[in-house]
Amino acid sequence: MMAASLLRRDKKATAAHLKADLNRTDNSSGVRQLQELLDAVLNPEKPAADAEALDWCKCLIAGGEGFEEFCKTVRSYDNATLCGLVWTANFVAYRCRTCGISPCMSLCAECFNNGDHTGHDFNMFRSQAGGACDCGDSNVMRESGFCRRHRLRTGENIPLIPRDLLLMSEMVLPRFILCIIQYLRDGYVEPDTSTERDLQKVLQQLEPQISFLEELTKMGGAMRTVLTKILTNQQAFKELSMGQEENLYAKKNYDKYLSALKNSGLVSVEEKGQSAATDVGVGAEGGAGAMVLLGNSGPGSPDEPSKEEDQDGGQSVGQRKRVKLSSSTKDPCIIESLKHKCFLEELLFWTIKYEFPQKMVTFLLNMLPDQDYKITFTKTFVQHYAFIMKTLMKSHESDTMSNRIVHISVQLFSNEELARHVTEECQLLDIMVTVLLYMMESCLIKSELQDEENNRHVVVNCSEALLKNNTYWPLVSDFINILSHQSVAKKFLEDHSLLMLWMSFVSFFQGMNLNKRELNEHVEFESQTYYAAFAAELEACAQPMWGLLTHCKVKETQEYTKTVVRYCLETLQIWFDAIGFIDEPAPNQVTFHLPLHRYYAMFLSKAVKCQGLDLDSLLPDQEMLMKIMVHPLQIQACLSEIHSNMWVRNGLQIKGQAMTYVQSHFCNSMIDPDIYLLQVCASRLDPDYFISSVFERFKVVDLLTMASQHQNAVLDSEQERPMLEGALTFLVILTSLRIHLGMTDDEILRAEMVSQLCMNDRTHSALLDLIPENPNPKSGIVPGSCSFEDMLSAVADFKAPVFEPGGSMQQGMYTPKAEVWEKEFDPIMVVLRTVYRRDVQSAMDRYAAFLKQFGIHTGNPWPPYKERTPLHPCYKGLIRLLHCKTLHIVIFTLLYKIWMDHQNMSEHVLCMVLYLIELGLDNQIQDNKEDEEPCIEEHCHDSWFPGTNLLSNLHHVINFVRVRVPETAPEVKREAPPSTSTEASSYGQNSRRLSGNWRENLREAQVFSLVAERRRKFQEIINRSTTEATQAVRPKSSSTRWVPPGTPPQLVTEILEIRESMLSLLIKLHQKMSSKQNSLSASWLEDIESNRLAHGDGITAIERILTKAATRSCQIKRSIQDICGKVCPPVPPKKNSPTDKKAMDKEERRQRARERQQKLLAEFASRQKSFMETAMDVESPDTEAAMDLGASEVMESEILYDCVICGQSGPSTEDRPTGLVVLLQASSVLGHRCKSTEPKNLPTSDEEHVYPVDTCGAANDVRLTLMQRFFKDSSCLQSVSIGWDGGVYVQTCGHTLHIDCHKSYMESLRNDQVLQGFSVDKGEFTCPLCRQFANSVLPCRPGRGTEAGTWHTPTNKKTSVLVKEVEELQEKPGLFPTESNLSKEMELVIKDIKNTTQKKYMDYGRNPGSPDNDFLFMYSVARTNLELELVHRGGNLCSGGASAAAKRSCLNQLFHVLAMHMRLYSIDSAYNPWTKLTQIVQIKEADSFDEERPEVPMLFRDVPSLLIIFVLTMPQPLRKEHFTCVVKMLYNLQFTQALAALSTKFSSEERQAWSTSGALKKNAANSDKSFEALLSHVISELSKDKSVYKVNSEEATMLSSSVWSPQSIEFSLQQFCLPFLRLSCLLQHHLYGDNLTGCLEEEEFASLAVCLGLLPSAPQPANTVQSASCLEWPVNTFDLVTQWGAEVKGLSQIHADESLTLLVHDPQWAAPRLLQLPDNYNIIFQYYHRKACSACKKVPKDPALCLVCGAFVCLKGVCCKQQGICECVLHSQHCGAATGIFLLINASVIIIIRGHRFCLWGSVYLDAHGEEDRDLRRGKPLYLCEERYRVLEQQWVSHTFDHINKRWGPHYNGL
Repeated sequence: MMAASLLRRDKKATAAHLKADLNRTDNSSGVRQLQELLDAVLNPEKPAADAEALDWCKCLIAGGEGFEEFCKTVRSYDNATLCGLVWTANFVAYRCRTCGISPCMSLCAECFNNGDHTGHDFNMFRSQAGGACDCGDSNVMRESGFCRRHRLRTGENIPLIPRDLLLMSEMVLPRFILCIIQYLRDGYVEPDTSTERDLQKVLQQLEPQISFLEELTKMGGAMRTVLTKILTNQQAFKELSMGQEENLYAKKNYDKYLSALKNSGLVSVEEKGQSAATDVGVGAEGGAGAMVLLGNSGPGSPDEPSKEEDQDGGQSVGQRKRVKLSSSTKDPCIIESLKHKCFLEELLFWTIKYEFPQKMVTFLLNMLPDQDYKITFTKTFVQHYAFIMKTLMKSHESDTMSNRIVHISVQLFSNEELARHVTEECQLLDIMVTVLLYMMESCLIKSELQDEENNRHVVVNCSEALLKNNTYWPLVSDFINILSHQSVAKKFLEDHSLLMLWMSFVSFFQGMNLNKRELNEHVEFESQTYYAAFAAELEACAQPMWGLLTHCKVKETQEYTKTVVRYCLETLQIWFDAIGFIDEPAPNQVTFHLPLHRYYAMFLSKAVKCQGLDLDSLLPDQEMLMKIMVHPLQIQACLSEIHSNMWVRNGLQIKGQAMTYVQSHFCNSMIDPDIYLLQVCASRLDPDYFISSVFERFKVVDLLTMASQHQNAVLDSEQERPMLEGALTFLVILTSLRIHLGMTDDEILRAEMVSQLCMNDRTHSALLDLIPENPNPKSGIVPGSCSFEDMLSAVADFKAPVFEPGGSMQQGMYTPKAEVWEKEFDPIMVVLRTVYRRDVQSAMDRYAAFLKQFGIHTGNPWPPYKERTPLHPCYKGLIRLLHCKTLHIVIFTLLYKIWMDHQNMSEHVLCMVLYLIELGLDNQIQDNKEDEEPCIEEHCHDSWFPGTNLLSNLHHVINFVRVRVPETAPEVKREAPPSTSTEASSYGQNSRRLSGNWRENLREAQVFSLVAERRRKFQEIINRSTTEATQAVRPKSSSTRWVPPGTPPQLVTEILEIRESMLSLLIKLHQKMSSKQNSLSASWLEDIESNRLAHGDGITAIERILTKAATRSCQIKRSIQDICGKVCPPVPPKKNSPTDKKAMDKEERRQRARERQQKLLAEFASRQKSFMETAMDVESPDTEAAMDLGASEVMESEILYDCVICGQSGPSTEDRPTGLVVLLQASSVLGHRCKSTEPKNLPTSDEEHVYPVDTCGAANDVRLTLMQRFFKDSSCLQSVSIGWDGGVYVQTCGHTLHIDCHKSYMESLRNDQVLQGFSVDKGEFTCPLCRQFANSVLPCRPGRGTEAGTWHTPTNKKTSVLVKEVEELQEKPGLFPTESNLSKEMELVIKDIKNTTQKKYMDYGRNPGSPDNDFLFMYSVARTNLELELVHRGGNLCSGGASAAAKRSCLNQLFHVLAMHMRLYSIDSAYNPWTKLTQIVQIKEADSFDEERPEVPMLFRDVPSLLIIFVLTMPQPLRKEHFTCVVKMLYNLQFTQALAALSTKFSSEERQAWSTSGALKKNAANSDKSFEALLSHVISELSKDKSVYKVNSEEATMLSSSVWSPQSIEFSLQQFCLPFLRLSCLLQHHLYGDNLTGCLEEEEFASLAVCLGLLPSAPQPANTVQSASCLEWPVNTFDLVTQWGAEVKGLSQIHADESLTLLVHDPQWAAPRLLQLPDNYNIIFQYYHRKACSACKKVPKDPALCLVCGAFVCLKGVCCKQQGICECVLHSQHCGAATGIFLLINASVIIIIRGHRFCLWGSVYLDAHGEEDRDLRRGKPLYLCEERYRVLEQQWVSHTFDHINKRWGPHYNGL
């Protein structure tokens, strides 16, 4: 067989040979050969993982040349003008709203950075579902935004592609694709029999093949064209798909494919047989008859239900049900099985079956830049749409799958051209709506709203996975996407049958998630389904509604609106019938979901606002309006009930629903339409009926009685007040809100913004989020509307963030301007928009603060009254609410009750009542026709008020009222004689009970029953209405409702005499509130200035109302003057009534209580003060040094400590030691210091690096290692300090406690199960007093204060004597302390200190754990703490005094603990450095043969280390004169080292010159104090034989171009010695409590020298001090220097250059700094977020940067784990001794790792509005905030992370 022979030959040669054959004119043999070869190579029976086939294909396609070259060649013919880069989830892309036409537009980073988007509204985002770059596609974005590459239409100048180049591809690829398809057919098993893994396995094996296809698509336009031809060629598919006849495998394979196709329709095959009788059926479970979607026949009238309903209604709900789809579904193919005509269709089919594998998706999307492909693929996608959804519903991984589906669909449907095309050709809309319906039908349940038994309505079940997991999301998202295109939306709105289908879809959500009030016990399981319900209504109903509304903006689209409104009403009518609704809602039920009502409302609003339609033409009859109003009103009442705690037994979730309903993302689709709908109903229905409905719904009818007592059958008494407040507030909102009643979009935006800013200052992003999106788009795209930014700058001021170290990180905030508070603060809007009730209070508090600040009003202000935008003429009827008798009776009753102090009245009630009156005065009804129309029947309210106008009713006096009261009420009198009745009436001042001729009064006494009134009105309307609706006999629920539980007292009727009008009550209330008798004089109206009345309390409000009323009517003006004149007789008779006496007593009692309180507070304050003084005692610097006197002295005055646990005060004793609360932490801050004061830059390109070699830690390491190579180990370990990296820093909060108290405290913490942020097992705790974090206790040495002056008085001994004494002291052997509690504790602290840092930071010696090693570690701890305190003081001691750092310092106690420990090691006297410092030692010859290495020469030793060693090893306490002596001797050495180091910097000529000039001065009198003489001596000493000067003589001449003058030499000597002086001075300050004096920087040297006693107190000007004049030599100067020089010369093994390194040891270091960050965050982000980790070579998921050293690490990355510790934690241990500061690249935040804990610190990058963008969610450009970065650096240097940051958690080594 030919193929076999070909297979054996070289692939490249074969390919070239075949290509040549095929290029001939007669190519039949070539074709045959190729086909045979392919049959053998691409044999689907071979395992897919076989790589051979792929190699063959690559070679054949390349036709003999290398595949890479072939790719290059093809790419050069690329003619694509689109970018089309496809990305997957988590990719970082950009979106520019300025350039985008479609809201889904996105760009890859490259195209974005190459385009010009300066000043645009863009953001960076992390793709959630994946996407593709739209650069170059003018359908989706404006051309101005294209990048440089895609702006030039690249397609024009590309040469035509040679035919033979792609010839082989055209032959080979169809077979290759077929082969993939055959593998897919073969591997597929139905999910119920297989597991997910089986499908994954097949896909894994096919990975290389699919990747190869993907590679092909990236070759550019030419190759994509070839692929498109193959994928869409129907002929090739026919020939290849079935396989040849004789091939059995192919046949079986094809059968598998056919059986998979069988179930691809919406209806499975078996069901089809059954449903043949009906129209096209759809299988759906659940759902009762109400699901019937009436096709085009209009809805039957309620009394003749349509036929289908009858048939279905009888069946039981559980059965599988078929829903008759509307006959308008033109295309049965939506429901039929699929048929495939080309490869593309089958490929997509398998992609769906395999649940959208990522690689396949990417391949299919990569092809999209090819236009022909795009169209075919979109059609194919639409054709498979139903199948996709069917698969999605079954999928276990619906989230991933949803994302992949949207990844594809958003690319197809965002393009208007394409969307329109598919809508017209493939019925895209029909398919989508049908599929949505089908999907929801799978989870329907019977609704229980209203009539539970006979309810025929079905709703979605919110606890189904479909809703809970948002599985419907991809469909709805596509639907919203296509509705955003005008042409598509118009088609939808014109297609009535589709609209009808859609309405039936919406009705599935109407009334879902019904809540039933729990009356007895708490619900045991709180369902959280409400999230799903709200999300579903928002996404599936509201979003498409807003989409449609955007296309109904102009007059021309009137018809659409009318249609939608008509269908809304029809569907609502069907719904009312289905739930069996008549006129009363069922009690104790509420659903927040009424999408049909909201559709109706929003289309009405649009019609009136934008399309100029007349409202009445769109409204139904009165009866329907009454029905429509019921459920939205029920929600408002229930909101009030929920806030009144009537639903507590339903758990927290019901509160959650009430909050979500008004929350900013939902309010414009939920509460706003509801309120608007109620406003529409109120404007068209009878106002009396409406008002009484409101009070009945809010259950406060019983409360509205003149009687002082009443019975309420439905409310507990503590619920009455909040419910009444709720009802009144609702009425105020209803009558004053204008969002849909005439406000322009700009006004709405302004009102929303003001209300949010008044509640709290807001950040820019929070504000964007809080302002509802529709109906006022924030992006400002709408022409002519004000943009968000302009509006914001008009109403608010920007407050830039302020930073104080230790303060919380603030963000930039916007705060309302003063004039906004003054003129625009609208409490009603605030109440409407608050999710939490506390926000209303917060707004009022802020308002009060504003008024106080500007001196407008100082008391407790009332919510201001705000003038409203005028009403749109359509809604004028709303005003009638304010002018109806029912409301006036309620107002009158409430005013009366408040005046009479009845229970359950509140300031808020009065406030709302006054608001309603004022609204009524401001909104007068123009024409008063209503009064003239004849009364239909005797109105029982008429006798209360003559008319309906508020103005005329205000001054109408009401004399008698008949009330029903319980027998026990004070109004009911037994047998009082008429004469005494007035006084005896315990009940109020003015309600005299009538005796005698009460029959006459009876006739005119008023009765008031809201309920009866409402029933009557309803009856009237129903009878008037045309529909002869069969009136169901309403069960008399009302009669049962009045029977109260138990056996309460009987109700009796009484008549009260009132004789008041609303006006008189207002005036009396004014008096009551101002507690003055004649608060209003008769003439006050004349002298009032109206502007004063805008802000103030209730008094102001009443005055404002009276003024307004008086200006509107002269009659009222007269009445007011009359009443004011009457009310204030000189001696009012009411004075003697007992209530007044009570009031006086009350006032007095209050006064007394106030005085008592003042007294108590004062006492408390003084106690606190004394406590604080004692507590702070420890912190004051003069007692710092308190515990330093040994027991050898008499205990004159022991220091007393307060224990913060037991509160006792006492000395620290051996038996019961006291300790300081300390925090021990390892620190590498010192080690990170550099020479330069400028911080290093963070690398942001591959060229830049941070080198750690020049740091202090590195330099000291090098030095020690070098010493250890040549010198004796024990000597080395005393010549340097360690602890630059990983040193232990000790800080305290200054509080002390008994150590035994502390132990019991730790026990209690251990038993306390509450998880604190610290680990008690590690010894961590918080200071019991100040709660500062700590982890150890440092024992305080018993002893006296520093006052023991005799001990420290200088004895004026000679230096030589002191030197001798010091030597003797050192010889004294260390006494082992007696075993006591104190010594035990000291041992323990040492152990703690050692455990604080890691082993590697302690063991530097040859033999770890040796005493020498221990010794080095101990004195280095002291060194570390001294050095750090210096750093905290700013690196010098110029500021003097006790600094903040000193407050935290506990060096004194630390020194004692260390000293006690170190006395155990005595220094061998033979090697004691003191002798070498102070004596001329004979060099013994004999020793030179020892195998031991030499000691470290004195000139190489670190002087401060020697100081600390001496001080710590001498007996404590040390006399000050001995300390000074030690410092003097060491200064000599330091000075000599300075000279030696300096001399190496000279050029040889300079050295010569200085040497000779100095030699002359040697014999002068004080030559030992002149640096010239010493310098010359040092030079001559070091020049002998092996000279260190030879090393860099060449370089030195190059370097020192400057000439050294005596001044510059003096300066550099001082600089060299300063660090030593500073440390000595600080040590002296801590040991002896000497004050540090402040000075100027130039004078620092002199000041310190005086302080240390090196100089007598400075007579001469301090800046001329010579450093040499401080020297004081114990023996001949030059001999000593010669001896030191000889040690260096005598080193035989060491090289001169190494010797030089050790000699030049510059002690100067700059302050530690973090890396310098770039100003723009994008620079860091773009470089690092794609950067591969150096350890694992992968791009980390969470990359992080160390801000101390610039290391790039993987946060949480398993890839870089070592011994179970992740990389960030490892790095923090290595770089910062367990303190790490990391910038998380993908989140822009900084995390701090401290030991085993970590915390989120915040971000140092803020956006233009001064706020963080954690996780880069908003993706706006971020800029470095210098202040924040300084705060971070300050906390790092001062080691205060633990104290300042509060939220710590354990990281378990997982970061």
